[in-house]
Amino acid sequence: MPGTRTALLAGTTAAVSIAALTLTAHPGTPAPNDRAAPARCAHPADVLDLTDWKLTLPTGEDEDPTEITQPELGTFSAAPWFRAEADCGAVRFRAAVNGVTTAGSSYPRAELREMTDGGADEAAWSTTDGAHTLVVREAFTALPEERPYLVGAQVHGGDDDVTVFRLEGRKLYVTDGDDRHHHLVTDDYELGTEFEAGFVAADGRIAAYYNGRLQTTISHDGDTNYFKAGAYTQANCDNSTPCADGNHGEVRISRIDVTHS
Repeated sequence: MPGTRTALLAGTTAAVSIAALTLTAHPGTPAPNDRAAPARCAHPADVLDLTDWKLTLPTGEDEDPTEITQPELGTFSAAPWFRAEADCGAVRFRAAVNGVTTAGSSYPRAELREMTDGGADEAAWSTTDGAHTLVVREAFTALPEERPYLVGAQVHGGDDDVTVFRLEGRKLYVTDGDDRHHHLVTDDYELGTEFEAGFVAADGRIAAYYNGRLQTTISHDGDTNYFKAGAYTQANCDNSTPCADGNHGEVRISRIDVTHS
């Protein structure tokens, strides 16, 4: 049976079970939150538990992108931006450089935002109260031209991101606020390679994990935080051509877990 990983957060040893910090299961062993899947999956919610999430898409009106909340999200798909793989293996998130953006960003996204109470309310938690964990099993599958930058998972706080997993070409980084290159995870990432991105927030710090291994810990004291995951393409028609749907970033997510304690 898997053991327990230990994260050092602000001088306090926070023991988090391997079930929270890594989603890897033994071959043939059903994952704890796997559903009895049909032969083919019609919607992303047939693959991932989207109960406490809402979705932002790179479609809609200028600075007013499409948002899908529960209960609609439970039976929603929008190919190619948000779709389940037919074999139920994962969900594809795609954002093209010509996509609609939010008012607070110049870049498009197909991204989940953490919610609470079955999707009714927006999550907002404190890094100094309890422990908050996100683990995403994902793979970057496409990058935009000229500016091949893409975010796959993040901790967001208030009006800005706190820390993210960001791919630039073959280099995968964990950021710290505006420091895009705070920590280099690998300089040899190959598109399509699945990995586990993890964040554990507690005691005023956020620890970032890659495949269950601690990469870096950053200081952050805030009480309006929430998790996000999907494809947040860091390019647009001003810096990447062609300005077309085919020029996009894409992320494949096969598992996603959030725990609060």
